Amino acid sequence: MTRIQGAPADVASARTTDFDAVVVGAGFSGLYMLYRLRQLGLSARVYEAGDGVGGTWYWNRYPGARCDSESVYYCYTFSPELAQEWEWTERYPAQPEILRYLNHVADRFDLRRDIQLNTRVTSATYDQATERWQIGTADGGRVTATYFITAIGCLSATNIPQIEGLDTFQGRWYHTSRWPHEGVDFTGQRVAVIGTGSTGIQAVPEIAKQAAQLTVFQRTPNYTVPARNAPLDPEAYRELKATYPAIQQKSRESGFGMPFAPPERSALSVTPEERQRIYEAGWQKGGFRFFLDTFNDIALNKAANDTAADFIRAKIQEIVHDPDTAELLMPRDYPYGTKRPPIDTDYYETFNRDNVKLVDLRRSPIETITPTGLRTTEAEYEFDSIVFATGFDAMTGGFFRIDIRGRDGLSLKDRWAAGPRTYLGISTHGFPNLFMITGPGSPSVLSNMPISIEQHVEWIADCIAYLRAHDLASVEPSLDAEDRWVAHVNEVAAGTLFPLANSWYLGANIPGKPRVFMPYVGGVGNYRKICADVAAKGYEGFVLTPAWLAVR
Repeated sequence: MTRIQGAPADVASARTTDFDAVVVGAGFSGLYMLYRLRQLGLSARVYEAGDGVGGTWYWNRYPGARCDSESVYYCYTFSPELAQEWEWTERYPAQPEILRYLNHVADRFDLRRDIQLNTRVTSATYDQATERWQIGTADGGRVTATYFITAIGCLSATNIPQIEGLDTFQGRWYHTSRWPHEGVDFTGQRVAVIGTGSTGIQAVPEIAKQAAQLTVFQRTPNYTVPARNAPLDPEAYRELKATYPAIQQKSRESGFGMPFAPPERSALSVTPEERQRIYEAGWQKGGFRFFLDTFNDIALNKAANDTAADFIRAKIQEIVHDPDTAELLMPRDYPYGTKRPPIDTDYYETFNRDNVKLVDLRRSPIETITPTGLRTTEAEYEFDSIVFATGFDAMTGGFFRIDIRGRDGLSLKDRWAAGPRTYLGISTHGFPNLFMITGPGSPSVLSNMPISIEQHVEWIADCIAYLRAHDLASVEPSLDAEDRWVAHVNEVAAGTLFPLANSWYLGANIPGKPRVFMPYVGGVGNYRKICADVAAKGYEGFVLTPAWLAVR
């Protein structure tokens, strides 16, 4: 049964139980996937757990939440009209502005009528008898679909550390990715922030402006570079928009999904004086330009990386007045950029405030949360509020929160018990017609996400169109193709410095999680060529089942 066009979501939900495609998530990925499925003339339902669209930017509303890709690149490219009509206001857009953008997209392309909000998908089982997916939701709903598409995001499964005593805390506690929509007023409060990854680095300066006392609990110090955020210059923005098509194409062909790349020079090929000048210029440009606009071997050569790390450590020493605090903030046991490289606004400067204190959890780990605060091995602290900036069960956590079962009842969680296994980061053996947008084994988090999302959505849409045009019932990767891709992903990662850090790229932030480097570090442009070549060869490496064979 197809959806009645224009019917309210609740009416359509009551009438429709069978779809061509079901999509989980209504962020950047889910919205564009729905748009492309509509273009194919397919019936589709998008399920979203929140009460609004936006994905990451619906959930993450913590103080200071802001994109670390520049706004003029962190957007859809599929519609020239959309690109021209939308006006970003800042170099790095804040959460409210990105959420407004995604709501504008949902309205502009009339997407809401096929999105069911406040509905969490809890199960998806492949029925071999019907060659369809049986999808269950937390409210007891059940629908079927030929194609099951996950648009759940790489960073959606919240990581709340299991600290003894949390249930006894008499104050308020928050996780940054589940922030109250009405906001939080910390005025006059004693506040703890636990975690100094990208989220903590954004939140700490903002919370410090309100709190009477802020104590930051740091396990691993982080290299961070100033964002240099500012309002966009209207004239420069108009000039950039005039060249958008060329910029967008350059982004698609780049290493990280942005229209700039490292110059052809090594950090070891110049004099120390010239290297210092280049790093200082990158520091003043801010953002990822420091990583991408300086030298081409920072992520590949340890000696080259050391020069960048030394430069940032010298900046910390220069900015932070207290020598002991400065030393605690200096990373020394992993290369720069091998953890997600944050960008900030006044992060290091915040530790010069009289109301801010830094606690080193390596020296004094947290023992327990108490009714009035928390206790480490060295001291007890009292707080009115605790903020967990402890990130996510990245890349795989969102999948495991849905009971996904493929052929013969095989659980995806069991299949990936030793680490995620995919072909191209798009699908996995034993799960026919399951498509993953920016799944493990694709550039995903090592890229400007909208560029990678669009590439995946378009590839998936083209694949579905191919299946239908050739009367094919299902598609899934062969085990051999999957094995070769997993080996390739590992081989490419091993040629870089990334595996030298205990990062969430490897799952190191989750106790008991297998240590496997999950994103593909081979570059957005190179990856796009590989995917296009697979499709051009009739979906080489995939097993395509004809419809007549499937119903035998």
